[in-house]
Parts: sequence; structure tokens; C-alpha cells
Amino acid sequence: MIVDFHHHFTPRELIKDDPGDRLILAYDENGAPSYTTHKLLFDMDAHVEMMDKAGIDLAVLSCAAGMSAPTDRSRFINDKAKQFEKDYPKRFLGYAHANPLGGPEAFRELARCADELGFPGVTITSEQDGLYLDAPEFEPFWAECVKRGLFVFVHPALKLNESKQFNAFDLARSVGREFSLIMATIRLVNAGVFDRHPSLIVQMSHLSGGISSMISRIRSYQDKVFWGTKGNPKHGVTPEKSFDHYIANNLVFDSGGFCGAVEVVKMALLELPAARLVFGTDYPQEIRTADVNANFIAEIRKIGADGEKLLSGNAQLLLKGRA
Repeated sequence: MIVDFHHHFTPRELIKDDPGDRLILAYDENGAPSYTTHKLLFDMDAHVEMMDKAGIDLAVLSCAAGMSAPTDRSRFINDKAKQFEKDYPKRFLGYAHANPLGGPEAFRELARCADELGFPGVTITSEQDGLYLDAPEFEPFWAECVKRGLFVFVHPALKLNESKQFNAFDLARSVGREFSLIMATIRLVNAGVFDRHPSLIVQMSHLSGGISSMISRIRSYQDKVFWGTKGNPKHGVTPEKSFDHYIANNLVFDSGGFCGAVEVVKMALLELPAARLVFGTDYPQEIRTADVNANFIAEIRKIGADGEKLLSGNAQLLLKGRA
């Protein structure tokens, strides 16, 4: 069974104007492109048609409008995702949407998603409200996810904390978000989030921003003696175990975010364990047609056993029997 762990939707009710055949692009306060709205986001019949043609059995639904959102909006999106599960049996599964900094009200919604709606994971962004994922303010959220048995899907922030350097050429979306994912991964590991919560599983989208291309450099900078930062309260901090321990035990990486380019998957397999990779498309944003997804799957299959692990063999790392 091929499961798409990076598959987006937006309820029609949350889109102000009917986009028709247009692309509606939103910008942040610094003029950086932020999000593209179009009709495929809410045409769930088109989602299923695409999945049938491409060979995708199940898609786990996340909604950008519900990531780190107010609880009333999160609740509405969660109910919509559950309705799509019922309307299209065995084709969709929802991610929980609950603001990790939303306090008791958000945590009650998180509990409802886990206990009543049966969602296996919760989606958040790689940075939020001027904070990064290692900030102490996130600590109650990590504990709550462990308590509820939920994995965490980290999607790149649609609005970066600092976007001024990405003020041209669509840089915030093309590379800024990838840097955000890489930094989120390093922060989670080095700040000891996984040491405090050893059973926590975090799915990093976009193969953690293509972290495999940087991993040798990241490993080197874990040697604080060599680089002269040992003892520095900010830059000399290390986790209890090696960086690769957390890759092998706490982190999962999805293949979404690279527009169906199999070369990025092959690069990831040079540095990341095949047993920690899962399939993702980023439909209907970076991929919008069945042909591209079908070709992506076919090219991953050509990789062989490791490709099959990514496509289907590793799905239960996250689903744990819920589908």
C-alpha cells in the first residue's frame, strides 16, 4: 500500500473567493510569496482521481490554514478531514491540526483528534511566532504528543520568522523553507528534545530540507572540541547521543517538496537510512498532476528494495496499524 504522507487540502469554506482556473498568490509583510491557492486544494474528487491514476492508495491530509492556527479553525479543519475519511473510505486519513503554543484549549483539541477522530499524527510548522522548535514554550506540546501517541509532521513554515533576506526571486519558498527545516532538525536534536522524550517520532517534510546534502558538515560541527565551542552555553551544547542515533530512532523523512525529482531521493539514500524514509508528494502544490506522481513512483521503484521501503514498507513507522 502506497501512502502519501505529504498531501494537502483546504476546505472550500476557508477560501474567500472562487479561484476558478486562477492561481491566487498570497505575500507576507516583506513582499515574499507565501502561499498559492487554487481549486485543486478543495476538489477531493480530483484528489482521488489523481491517486487512482498514479497508484497512491491512501493520502494523509494536512491543511496549511490549520497549521499553528486558532483552535476554532483547527477544529473545523479536523472535522472536515474526518468527513473526507468517511466520504472516501480508505482513501484519506487526517492529520490533527492544533496550535503547539495554543495552551489547554489546543491540547484538548489534540486529545479529541487522537482519542475520538483516530488521527495518527499532528502537523505543525518548522518555526512559529518568532520562536524555533527548541524553544521552551514548545515543551508542553512535545510531552502532550508523547502522551497521546501522536507523531509530529513538521511542515516548512509558510511565514518565516526572518524573511528579509528572501525578498526577491521567490527565495523564501524555494530555499528559505528548506533552511528552516534543516535548522529545525538540528535544534530538536541538539536541544535534547528527543533525550527528554525518547519515544517521540518527528516526520520532517521535504527530506528535512534536503539535509542529506549537508549532513557531513552537520556531523562535523557536533565536534565542539575541534571547532572550539566546547563550554559555550549556546554553541557548545550537544545531545546525549550521536546525531545519527536520532536519525535512526526519532526522525522520519518524507519525499515531498522536490517536485517529483527522484535524484533528491537517491541523494537522501546516500546519507539517511532507507528504513527512515516515507513517501510524500506535496500534492496539489509542488505536484499537480497524476502523470508527475506516477512517474515519481515509477522512478522510486527503479531504485529497488530501498525504493520499495520508502513507497510502502515504512508506512507503519507512522501509522502503527491505524490504516
